[in-house]
Amino acid sequence: MTDTAPETAADRRIRATVTRRFVRDPFVIGVVLLVVAITWTLAGGDLDFFPFLLMLLGGFGIAFSFVNATMEMRPERIGVILHVVVAAVLTATMLVVIEFDGAELLADLPEPARAIALVLQIAAGPATGWIWLGLLSRVTDLFRRRDTAKRPAPTPPAWQREDDADGSRVEFPAVPLRMRALTIAIVLIVVVVGLAGAALLIALDGAGVLLGPRIAILVVGAGLALPVYLVQLAVIRRRTLPCSVAFGDDELRIRVGTATHRIPFDELETLVWRTRSDYARVEVRGTGTKGAGTEGIGAVGAEGAAVDLSLIAGLAKAPAGRTSELPAVPRRVFRRLELAGMTVQRTRRDVVVTFRRGV
Repeated sequence: MTDTAPETAADRRIRATVTRRFVRDPFVIGVVLLVVAITWTLAGGDLDFFPFLLMLLGGFGIAFSFVNATMEMRPERIGVILHVVVAAVLTATMLVVIEFDGAELLADLPEPARAIALVLQIAAGPATGWIWLGLLSRVTDLFRRRDTAKRPAPTPPAWQREDDADGSRVEFPAVPLRMRALTIAIVLIVVVVGLAGAALLIALDGAGVLLGPRIAILVVGAGLALPVYLVQLAVIRRRTLPCSVAFGDDELRIRVGTATHRIPFDELETLVWRTRSDYARVEVRGTGTKGAGTEGIGAVGAEGAAVDLSLIAGLAKAPAGRTSELPAVPRRVFRRLELAGMTVQRTRRDVVVTFRRGV
């Protein structure tokens, strides 16, 4: 199959799964949280801590969904234009509300409308921050592309033939981390920033009066969100380990630090291989042989052990001259895994390839 082959039913299923997890689900969760916050505000009348936290999380969920949706748009320039326009309009709207005192603008509205407007104003803080962080990521990527025009571009890790074994091997740094844990960590950033921001605004009550409550929330949020995000990224990268994956004639061999795993193809249940983006990773589930030591893949232990690994290469610090990516799965591996009873699912351009048993 070539990259120009028409999209199959399996391709559509895997693309729908990615869209649901990173676009639809966060959007629905964000909307539900905002609806609960609005209902709570209407029922209580006061801006309590719990609905305030729901507003922050709801705004983040919708912004998270929006940024991911623009990243997936093709052609890419459509997503960039939409991203910039929404960021500019949302920021301009918030500045206008701050400049002309949103409380006075909403004074003539009925109570339900004012409650909804208040919730949306507070939710717009973390939403705007996350959307601008997404734009910052696009800008840094643009500068990185310009740098590659002045010097040899870094390359992804490459497959190498194994001299003492069958098949080929790729070595790369990766962070042992599950996608679910990464998503929870991102949500915790929002919670921590929300709590710290609320505490800081209470402690600096004089500054809040001077700046106005809405602009104070923006300043404190921006001052806290980016440092917390960078600290989290540094903490994640400190867990980076040297890893390798080798596809033999009839088994998968994985090394994570000094731990080693051998999984026969007929005992492999799931293999997810994503080549690019911050989520470039290898996920493996099956039954095989586990061991530890410094003797490479040959150091093995007891057989029949369950293997469940998730290695995120996209977040690891890449060595000089390399990118935080993975090479494409070798063509011969597709045939061998299909002969072992596995079904392959691909996304467009083969960015994500998933092998499953019994699908």
